[in-house]
Amino acid sequence: MQKASVLIVDDDLSLCKTMALVLRRKGYGVATAKNGPEALAMVRDGAFDIVFLDIKMPVMDGVETHRRIKKIRPEMIVVMMTAYAVEDLVQDALREGAYSIMYKPLDMDKVVAVIDEATGTKGGALILVVDDDSGTCDVLRNILTRKGYRVGIAHTGEAAIAMAREKAYDIILIDMKLPTINGLETYLAIKKVSPQAVAVMMTAYRQEMNELVEQALSNNAYACLHKPLDMEEMLRLIEEIQKRRKKAK
Repeated sequence: MQKASVLIVDDDLSLCKTMALVLRRKGYGVATAKNGPEALAMVRDGAFDIVFLDIKMPVMDGVETHRRIKKIRPEMIVVMMTAYAVEDLVQDALREGAYSIMYKPLDMDKVVAVIDEATGTKGGALILVVDDDSGTCDVLRNILTRKGYRVGIAHTGEAAIAMAREKAYDIILIDMKLPTINGLETYLAIKKVSPQAVAVMMTAYRQEMNELVEQALSNNAYACLHKPLDMEEMLRLIEEIQKRRKKAK
């Protein structure tokens, strides 16, 4: 299995060099950036699996850099790093969806463990959540990540289709009512570029979306979950899909 690609963003060039050296020796692909704007340019050019991002940097702090990274690539995993007692920034980063916080001086064994856990090297399906409601996305990401799944987020159908072209998602949770193209159109487009993905539709509008849901199911969508979501049912469904996929291999 190819190891994760890592971007390290820190104005401490010595730390960047040391981290990069250790991680390359362990087989990871590594790139470095010395500030936020440089990191954003690199993220636009390529999809890294995980970013280690210092919170306190000149030009643009880590929280703002993280916010902008998520606008470019919502699925990207970001781990914040700090040597300072900046709890307000730490909390801001976590609220913005940072995967975790690591405190300097870094324990490189823990860095490697975080990379493997966050990118699913130790297992866990790759799941894409497609919903324009950021609250729903945050809740699903938190629950699924704790269960060991890798999670990408898209707020529009177009973003979801673009992400499906870049990564082979195992399961896609798609809201039926999206701001531009609807969930059915999104599903059918993703099915063309990523036929191995199993789709689960979601809706809070049972009657209004019934016809579109039926069309999705007739085109081999796996199931439809109704909002407010029953999280236990959702997790059971994901486990069921995983078991079926393993049997089919």
